[in-house]
Amino acid sequence: MIVGVGATHALWLLAIPVCAIAVAALARRFGTPAPLALVIAGLVVSFLPGVPEFELEPEIVLYVFLPPLLFSAAWQSSYYNMRDNVRSIGALSVGLVLFSTLLVGFAAYWLVPDLPLAPALVLGAILAPPDAVAAVSVAQRLGLPRRLVTILVGESLFNDATALTVFRVALAAAVGTGFSLAEGAGRFLYAAVAGAVVGLLLGPPLHWLRTRLNDPLVENSVALAAPFAAYLIAELVHASGVIAVVVSGLYLGHRFTDSPAITRLIGHSFWKVMVFILESVVFLLIGLQLPPVLDGLSDRGWGSLAWWAAAVFGVTVLARFLWVVATSYLPLWSGRGEERWAPDWRGRVVIGWAGMRGVVSLAAAFAIPFVTSAGDPFPGRDLVLFLTFTTVLATLLVQGLTFPALIRRMRVGGGRERYADTVAEAGAQHAAARAALDRLEELTRDDGALDADVVERLRTLAEQNQLRAWERLGGGTGQDGAEVPSATYRRLRREMLAAERATFVRMRDERRIDDEVLERVLHELDLEEVSLARD
Repeated sequence: MIVGVGATHALWLLAIPVCAIAVAALARRFGTPAPLALVIAGLVVSFLPGVPEFELEPEIVLYVFLPPLLFSAAWQSSYYNMRDNVRSIGALSVGLVLFSTLLVGFAAYWLVPDLPLAPALVLGAILAPPDAVAAVSVAQRLGLPRRLVTILVGESLFNDATALTVFRVALAAAVGTGFSLAEGAGRFLYAAVAGAVVGLLLGPPLHWLRTRLNDPLVENSVALAAPFAAYLIAELVHASGVIAVVVSGLYLGHRFTDSPAITRLIGHSFWKVMVFILESVVFLLIGLQLPPVLDGLSDRGWGSLAWWAAAVFGVTVLARFLWVVATSYLPLWSGRGEERWAPDWRGRVVIGWAGMRGVVSLAAAFAIPFVTSAGDPFPGRDLVLFLTFTTVLATLLVQGLTFPALIRRMRVGGGRERYADTVAEAGAQHAAARAALDRLEELTRDDGALDADVVERLRTLAEQNQLRAWERLGGGTGQDGAEVPSATYRRLRREMLAAERATFVRMRDERRIDDEVLERVLHELDLEEVSLARD
């Protein structure tokens, strides 16, 4: 629920996603990172007169927003890349979360006079997990090496599970329901292992069901239900819903090649739209949290609050840098130098600066109860909310705005990697086309009655695919700068498709064909046009 918005303000429920989509669209048009633009827009709107108070309900974030976002990221991630970097991902998603919880928690306890140790550790657990959405989008756009992107994505997938478990343990100590180090470690191990088991048990039957439905819409509906089912089932057995969602997403994403082509096309488009809307709304809501966060702080001096906020932000950033530098050499000590996750100091700087916090931290902060088990007010709740908001905001604005410039300054782009990918793709396309030609020859030998013109057209198409794969290495131009045949083919074919499309539409408008006929023929044209597109 969103507190403060009643039935008479129902238009605000529509205004939030509409404004979020509009701001995100403008940000994409002007090349600005959408999360940063959305947070700033939310801050501006929160100061406007007449705007109601929007307060994030933790259950909405954890049960509605988080599962599909995690599932989509896991679905699109490479299982093999994750496996190859499992030690680096584990060091960040588990070790760094624990280290940040302790360092930030004790720093807040020492710096803030009114904050007891237990609530300070709660604050540390809240601020421990970075949200890599903004960092990954910038890293991919600027061509950061794949291994660093994989580590950032893997960290963002698994660190929420660690942080939420540590948060619950710290919160239990703060409210006085009992806590021991052994109990906390046992709870964490159980949540992680049981969550992975739930994800592994759920993935195969869902994949089996999807491959036998033979209906693209129903298959993608099953995929949509998967993250919510995994999260709820895991939470029912007190396991980590985050890990369950991630594991099931990795499994189903790894097996997506078993689905029909039309199912993959629809699913790819659906998840892109879904993630775009959810992320836009989430980051706008972060900016709108300022009024609720400021409630209850009127009796505190703004100078002290600013100093505490700056100090907690600084320690949060420092904790990541310290951990990244310290653990980057550990694989070398174990004799496994090939697993070293950062190639040089530049890579470590980039990873260290990619620590933007997000909505999970805010949701955890708002989940803090108002009273302890003894009925007393939770000590420092308003202060924890304020420090969480200021740190989330500072990381998004300070680190987010400077992250692209840092990548360019460090010169860690993956130019060679992209060229190697292009060469590998060309080789794979060549091999695939050769296999297609071999199969065509087999079919021709088995059935001598095949139409010769059809066979020749298919053979020519396969040969063109072979040539097109290698022409792509030239970036669409030949040695003399002229347009290569494959680029000419795509350009001319797009113009022909546009002429066909206009003809079909004109015939529909003249009532010579029905809308259903138009939909079928346009779908075929759209599929062909999509197949012509190259990033």
